[in-house]
Amino acid sequence: MTHRPEQPTRVSRRKKAILTVYEIVVFGMLGSLMMVSDLIMNIIPNVHLVGVMIVVLTVLYRWKALFPLYVYVLLIGISEGIGTWWIPYLYVWTILWGMVMLLPRRMPKWLAPVVYALICGLHGFAFGLLWIPSQMVFMSFTLEQALIWWKFGFFTADIPHGIGNLVGSTLVVPLVNLIRKLDKRVV
Repeated sequence: MTHRPEQPTRVSRRKKAILTVYEIVVFGMLGSLMMVSDLIMNIIPNVHLVGVMIVVLTVLYRWKALFPLYVYVLLIGISEGIGTWWIPYLYVWTILWGMVMLLPRRMPKWLAPVVYALICGLHGFAFGLLWIPSQMVFMSFTLEQALIWWKFGFFTADIPHGIGNLVGSTLVVPLVNLIRKLDKRVV
C-alpha cells in the first residue's frame, strides 16, 4: 500500500477575529472620547456630541460602531452609578445606531448632511420619548403617566437636546472625511 502525500492546506484556516488589536484600542479610545465629551459639555444641560459621534462611527465602522458605543455606556454607568436611570442607555443609543445602519452606504454629497441632521435632531427631540418603556417598568408609570412625564420634560430637556444635535450634526460629514483621511483602514 502506497502512502499518498496529504493535500496542501490553506495557510489561513484560523477563524478571523471579530476585532483586531488595533480596533480594540481605537474603539476603546473612541468610547472614552464620547464619555469625556459628554462630561465636558455637561455645562449645557442635554447638549452633547454623543449622538453626533455615534452617527460618525456608524457611517465609518457600521456594526462595529456598537463597540465604542457600549464602551461609552459602560463608562457612564461606572462614573455616574449604574441605576434605573442608566438602563435606557442600553437601548436608546442603539436606536440611533440602527437608524444610521438603515441608511444607504453611499448618498449624494448634498443629501448626506441633511439626512444626518434629520436623524441627529429627531433622536434628540425623541430622547425622552424613548425613555418611556423604562419609566413604565421601573417607575410603575401607566402609559398616560409616562406621556405626562415626557410632556413636561420635552421643553426643558428634549428641545435643547434636539437643537444641540441639529447644530452638532454639521460636524458629521467633516469628521467622517477627516477620519477616512487619517485612517486608511476605514472604507
